[in-house]
Amino acid sequence: MGKGTVSTDLRTRYPEVWISVSATTRAQRPGEVDGVHYHFVSEETFDAYVRDGELLEWARVHGRHRYGTPRGPVLEVLASGRPALLEIDLAGARQVREAMPEARFVFLAPPSWDELVRRLVGRGTESEEERERRLATARVELAAEPEFDVTIYNDDVQRATDELVRWMGLPVS
Repeated sequence: MGKGTVSTDLRTRYPEVWISVSATTRAQRPGEVDGVHYHFVSEETFDAYVRDGELLEWARVHGRHRYGTPRGPVLEVLASGRPALLEIDLAGARQVREAMPEARFVFLAPPSWDELVRRLVGRGTESEEERERRLATARVELAAEPEFDVTIYNDDVQRATDELVRWMGLPVS
């Protein structure tokens, strides 16, 4: 019940909010749809995106795979006046803050460290090594919470989603 769960709830209940679809070099997980959950691309394609300045932000996450936000769709949506949400990590948020200082940043926090560990282990999609890598990343991200404009605790998906929508200045349904 992390960022992806809140994003899914947001897509379902607040379709007026556009959510960016990141490009990634990691393998597709069961149930994920290319172009919906992520744009699954090769290392070579990702290199071309970086070289050509096609990403608003990008980073190597958990020391392994690269993720990035395609710049064009974000700029188009913002120009149309539609609310946009980027589901990104700490390094990405820092890059976006440099590129778009007017953007607002939300830190989605777990209710507790123990709950974060429980959720990660409960997913059953990562090896022990990958879980340890993710937990190390989580420690760094939690320490950076003060860099964000607001913190929303993800203790209940619908409540967290509604708080996010409220903070975006939209009516809550």
